Amino acid sequence: MNRILSFFLISIFLISCSKAEKKEVQKKVEEKIITEFGYTLNNYNVKKSKVKNGDSFGSILERNNLYYPQIYNIVQKVKKVYDIRKINIGKPYTILSSKDSLNTPQIFIYQPNKIDYVVVSLTDSLWAEKKSKAVKIKEFEAEGIITSSLSETMEKQKLSPLLSNELSEIYAWTIDFFRLEKGDNFKIIYSAKYIDDSIYVGLNRIHSAFFEHRGKPFYAIEFETDPKRGIVEYFDENGKNLRRAFLRSPVQFSRVSSRYNLKRRIAYYGYRIRPHKGTDFAAAVGTPIRATASGTVTKSSYTRSNGNYVKIKHNGTYSTQYLHMDKRGVKVGQFVKQGDYIGTVGMTGNTSGPHVCYRFWKNGRQVDPLKQKLPEAKPISKELKERYMVHMDPIKKQLDAIKSNVTFATKS
Repeated sequence: MNRILSFFLISIFLISCSKAEKKEVQKKVEEKIITEFGYTLNNYNVKKSKVKNGDSFGSILERNNLYYPQIYNIVQKVKKVYDIRKINIGKPYTILSSKDSLNTPQIFIYQPNKIDYVVVSLTDSLWAEKKSKAVKIKEFEAEGIITSSLSETMEKQKLSPLLSNELSEIYAWTIDFFRLEKGDNFKIIYSAKYIDDSIYVGLNRIHSAFFEHRGKPFYAIEFETDPKRGIVEYFDENGKNLRRAFLRSPVQFSRVSSRYNLKRRIAYYGYRIRPHKGTDFAAAVGTPIRATASGTVTKSSYTRSNGNYVKIKHNGTYSTQYLHMDKRGVKVGQFVKQGDYIGTVGMTGNTSGPHVCYRFWKNGRQVDPLKQKLPEAKPISKELKERYMVHMDPIKKQLDAIKSNVTFATKS
């Protein structure tokens, strides 16, 4: 009897153990596999944090059970790929450590921005590698009616302010965005960048646009005119290039703080007439200044009134000058292309605030660049125009069909 009872109890125990084992196996099967940065995080002890004030690569590793001279050897070994000492406050990092009692750091991952990251191996085979997360491009449509300014309209629509800047660049010589009128309206087709399929990481670009200004329609549709060099330009519905031989502004994302005015009076000088033969574009110190057209640098110097300045001769008719620079980035005799960096905005010379004074010469005489009928960009060939018209037609129809209540990308 006792033998039978013992057998019965042992059987129950074995059955219960078997169920427990099954549950453990089932738990492992059901455990969600988490991967990031190319690693299965389930295989590590994972610590995520951000660089704090006073942190360094060394101090972070010291707090996580790794010490000198190991840290020194790691820095020396990987600095040719990435100088890991130059980590910035507020940037995220991840440490993957061994799943044992020692909890030894094996991988350090630093993210200087949302897309790029640096992987540093902390084991015996020290190495570093710069990588990027896969970026997905999504297309969106948007429309709006101007009630005060373009930027305020974009803000109400919860759109990225960069879209305002892009539109002003595309229509630089077609529409004066500082003089929009109530009731002007726009439609745009644009794309934005995402990682992990849902995290917004910034605007990609505007692909096409429609802008009605003072009752007149203006189309702008992108078209690749030089596939080998990846040159993309914008054309209207008739195949006319919207670009001019000159950019409208030497500084992106700026505003006109003082216009060309030969009858300007200044209180400081007793309201006497002090002609202003330039156009001032206000921007923060250090903002890049670009050449508004291709040409050769004839002056790169400093004077008491101009401060640091650069002058460029574009051809026998036109020259431009850029005053009050913080730094000059070109030398006399250097050839620059339209849009090339030539210096940065500053406050050198006679100036009361950070800006670039943009001066424009036509046939040796200073004129107002915003009132000049400047030469257009070189027209596309007949063959290319035919291709463009075929490319443009369905896009124009898509723009015309855009209605309100469309889906918008998250603002940056």
